[in-house]
Parts: sequence; structure tokens; C-alpha cells
Amino acid sequence: MYCEHCCRLTDAEACPECGKRQLRPVREEDPCFVLSTGQIWADMVCDVLKQNDIPFLKQGRMGAGMAMLTGIPLETYSLYVPYSHFEQAKEIADSLIAEPGADESEEDIEADEEMEDEEEQ
Repeated sequence: MYCEHCCRLTDAEACPECGKRQLRPVREEDPCFVLSTGQIWADMVCDVLKQNDIPFLKQGRMGAGMAMLTGIPLETYSLYVPYSHFEQAKEIADSLIAEPGADESEEDIEADEEMEDEEEQ
């Protein structure tokens, strides 16, 4: 289901962002929220989206005037893509902005720690 207010996709009965219960089926052209992040990461994701010919909207939360006053690095940007490109855009964003170690197994982490211990000795 799709929340027109937040542009979010959800399987729940209400929007996880605003709590709105008036959800509808998503359409191919609906803008869908991909992520919210700082300027550097947003620019990086936008660059890769452009390289993959994925249309997107990059929207700042503060607006240009406030961002100039407080400093552009403090601005947070939300990225939206048409639903028809959502899965591909989400994969790109997730691959670029992954939590450190999110794709490592416990064995990999333990092996890395053992190698670090050996190097210290």
C-alpha cells in the first residue's frame, strides 16, 4: 500500500511515518521514498541513479534559505523515485549506504579480529 502524504510504501494498515490509515494501492508513476541522508551521501546516491538512468527527486528538509543560514552540511535530503524504479534505486542506495559490517558474518568478524591480534603481536 502507498501513503500519498509521505510517499512511503508499506504492508501495514497505517503509514509507518505519519500514521495515516487512508492508504491506496501504489501506481507505477507514484514517487516513492528511498532514503533520507546528508548532502554528501545524497549526492553520491543521486550520481549513481543518474548513471543508471533512474529519475529521482532530491528534496531538502530545511529549504535553500535555511540551509544557507545554518550551513549546507546540516541539511538532510530525502530521495524519491517513481515506483517503477523503486527496487533498483533501493538496491543502489542500500549498497552505497550500508552499515559497517552489515554484510559480514560472525565468522568473518572473528577472523578479522584474529588477524588484527596477530598483527599487533
